[in-house]
Amino acid sequence: MAVTASQVKELRERTGLGMMECKQALVDADGDIELAIENLRKSGQAKAAKKAGRTAAEGAIVVNVSDDARYATMVEINSETDFVARDDNFVDFANKVARATLNNDARDADQILALTLEDGRGVEEARQELVQKIGENIQVRRAVQLQAPEGGAVGAYVHNGSIGALVALEGGDAQLGKDLAMHIAAVAPMVVNKEDVPQDVLEREKDVIRAQPDMEGKPEDIVEKMLDGRLNKYLKEVSLVEQPFVKDPDTSVSQLVSDQGARILSFERLVVGEGIEKEDQDFASEVMAQAKG
Repeated sequence: MAVTASQVKELRERTGLGMMECKQALVDADGDIELAIENLRKSGQAKAAKKAGRTAAEGAIVVNVSDDARYATMVEINSETDFVARDDNFVDFANKVARATLNNDARDADQILALTLEDGRGVEEARQELVQKIGENIQVRRAVQLQAPEGGAVGAYVHNGSIGALVALEGGDAQLGKDLAMHIAAVAPMVVNKEDVPQDVLEREKDVIRAQPDMEGKPEDIVEKMLDGRLNKYLKEVSLVEQPFVKDPDTSVSQLVSDQGARILSFERLVVGEGIEKEDQDFASEVMAQAKG
């Protein structure tokens, strides 16, 4: 029986295993997903398959910067609890994955899992071993990379392992990069410059402003003036270079960068668990679930 892509996808979602492992398991089970899961549980991948259905919305953001500070990668790896995210084995795995992605354009889970760690193991193999050792669902979710031109640098900052930021600079130095990455982590700008805000976002914001109660009944020319003023305020709030620098609110980010002869090229910001729907589970249920393995 031929194995379909949808079967492989379903088995991956239910087990958390890699594409090739799932495809082979389905071939061995003649396309029977339940039998494939049963066979996987009988093998050394049993715990990984058993835990993979549980929500992993905690975890850590890890960064790795090249020696010349011109390249950097930032990886999100998820666990079920923040306690496990602080475990030495989890931290070691996360750091190894970050180093493996540094020189590879690997951004989504499939690409990252296909990489090889410095110890010769595949990322997926190491992930499964970690699941069996720790007893929680561990997932490699995503990665981002930034590169700075010659004479520039990539700044990096991670706050408590849960929020990370990278910023690529033309000119400047490591301290400026770190300060800007810290600002990005704290303030969460949308874009570098106000001109970078997508048109559809601007149109939605205009609709919101026009619908505000104090706009009702005013002449169109007054509405347009109020709209322009509030839209400009919004653009300053979401544009990195327009924002007050978090460590010195009297100085704008633009002024800070200009004073050091630098220019911000791009940035990335990741938050652990962002966009993952967490299960509504009380503490007692969580303890019972852990006790039952």
